[in-house]
Formats: sequence, C-alpha cells, structure tokens
Amino acid sequence: MQLDFFPSRTLTLYLAKMFVVRIFAVLVMLVLVLMALDLLSATGRILTPEGNGQAEILKYASLRIPQLISRFLPYSVLLATLITLVTLNQNSEVVAMKAAGLSAHQVLAPLLLTAAVVAVVSFAFNERVVTRANTTLKAWEAVQYEPIPDDSGVRSNVYLSDGTNVLTAATLVGSGENIQLSNVTWYQRGPGGIIIEQVKASGATYAAPGWRLADPERFDVGSAETEELGEMIVGEALTPEQIDLQSIDPDGQSFWELSETIDAFEAIGMRTSEMRANWWHRISGPLSALLMPLLGSVAAFGLARSGQLFVRAIIGMALGFAYFVVDNAALAMGSFGGYPPFLAAWAPFFLFLLVGETVLIRTEE
Repeated sequence: MQLDFFPSRTLTLYLAKMFVVRIFAVLVMLVLVLMALDLLSATGRILTPEGNGQAEILKYASLRIPQLISRFLPYSVLLATLITLVTLNQNSEVVAMKAAGLSAHQVLAPLLLTAAVVAVVSFAFNERVVTRANTTLKAWEAVQYEPIPDDSGVRSNVYLSDGTNVLTAATLVGSGENIQLSNVTWYQRGPGGIIIEQVKASGATYAAPGWRLADPERFDVGSAETEELGEMIVGEALTPEQIDLQSIDPDGQSFWELSETIDAFEAIGMRTSEMRANWWHRISGPLSALLMPLLGSVAAFGLARSGQLFVRAIIGMALGFAYFVVDNAALAMGSFGGYPPFLAAWAPFFLFLLVGETVLIRTEE
C-alpha cells in the first residue's frame, strides 16, 4: 500500500485533467442556459430607454456573466465531481486503483487538489472581476438602463435613516459636501413607524445642514393629496460623512476594502454583523469547491454492476445541494444577528466536511 497521499504523477494528472474539463463544460452549460433565461426577462427593460440596442444587451451580458460564474461555480464542481466519479466507476477504473493499493482518500486526492486550485481562482475572480461587475450593474439598474453618470464613485439603491424618517435615492455620486443624490424619496414617519408623508424629488444636494430637494412633490398619506413644493430641506441630522458610510455596498467592495469599512463602522458604533458575515463568507464561499469531491465521493465506490451506482450518485448530489441550502440559511441568520458572523460563514463548511469524511471513512476506508 502506498504511503504517499497522492497516487503516481501520471494518474494524478489524468484525474485532474478529466476533472477540470468536466468542471469547465458544466460551468459553460449552466452559464449559457441561465444567461439566456435572464436575457428573456431583462431585454425588454434594457431596450426601453431611447437609443439602447444590441450594444447595451451585450454590456448587460458582460456584467451578468461574472455574477453567474461566481454563484454557480461550486455547483459546477459538484456536478463535475459526480460525472467524473460515475464515469471512473462504470469503467472499473476505481476498482483498478483500489486493487493497486490506493485508499479512497488517495483516489480522491487529485480531485481535492484541483478543487483547491479552483477555490483560489474563484476567490481571485470574485475580488478582481465580480465586485466591479456588481457595482456597475447595480448603478445601471438604478438609472433604469440609461447612461450611468460619469463618476467612478457612483453607488446605487441608497437607504439612509434619520431617526424614524428615511431618505432613499436611486444613485449617489461624489463624496463629502459634493454628494449628489438622484431620484430621491423622503419618508416622514409618525408614532408607531407609520408613514404620514412622502416627498419625491429628481435630486438632492447638501444644504449644510440637511439636503435640498430639487422639484419636490409631497404626498400626504392622511388626506391622499399631492402638492408641488418650491423648495424643501430634509434630513438635517444626516451629514455627508454618515451618508458616505451608510451608502456603502458590501457586494461592490473587495475583501480588503470591506475590512476597512467594517473597522470604520465599528469605530462609530454601528452594527456590522451583516458585513462581518459577508466578509467571512468571502473565504468560506470559494472554499466550498473543496467540499464537493468529498461529498460526491460516495458515487465513486461500490460495484457499478450492483445496480446501486445511480442511487449513490443521487446521495452525492443530495449531500452537495444540502450544503448549499444550509450555507444560505446560516448566512441569512448571520445577516440579522441570529448567528455570530463567524459561525454563520464557517459552521456549514466544517459540518459538511465532517459529514463527508464520516461517510467516506465508514463506507470505504
């Protein structure tokens, strides 16, 4: 029996190459199908603004594809694991490897190494490509697919609280006292949090203090009457510094930028559990690719002619998809404080790591 964790160099390269080809093929298939379905629903909205055409559709696709790759790469690794292991089992290659003295862990070692490389590539891709695509696409959607303002600091879907009142804006550009808000809505709330007044404006600028609304239109909820106002200043307690912090989109920031944002929030005593869970998940999310060969390994063993190969593949798929369900649920719990951020991001990973190892050791080692 070999004492090395990895099998021979030739066998390692053979299994790794087979695995990579199937990951790529499954990922391309998933992205193409999902992108086509997404375009069916989004094309009408993209073409609504005057002057938009094929170039804008291609731009949307170029921004959406990185998001799809990031989200479905772990699923691709899971499906590629099952396809690879079922193929090896059907061709009796697993039987041959075990007859040569390889343990179950040694059979899986090349796949685990490949999955680790995929996890590293996924992390780098998320940090360099996906975060920028998220920022640009959200800003574009906020202006309803019209031209985005020429400002590198554009942010979208801004939600700001001033006591019980709320100020929202479709986009924000600039910083400090030069901040400009567009498509602004001011909600004034009374006792019990009930909205008593809503004011809409095309934009808002800093009035030192407060924010001056451009062409405001007030709707009184009690009387159901609409009134156009000449000028109105709202949110006098909202400073540019607070808006700079509250309008930050964690999905558009890199791992290191998000670290600085969390420190800034904690310095002024603001809640950071959602951002902290997101920060931890930036690492645990890509690492989920490392779990897939382990969770799908049940499909590699057992005699193909026994008639249980299909059942084993279903069990492997069920374990993999169960991980994604638990991971999403834990992350949601961590976002509103139900779980500590570290536990929300890492508990599903370590739980299913132990489950996969237990299944492998109890059934094959």
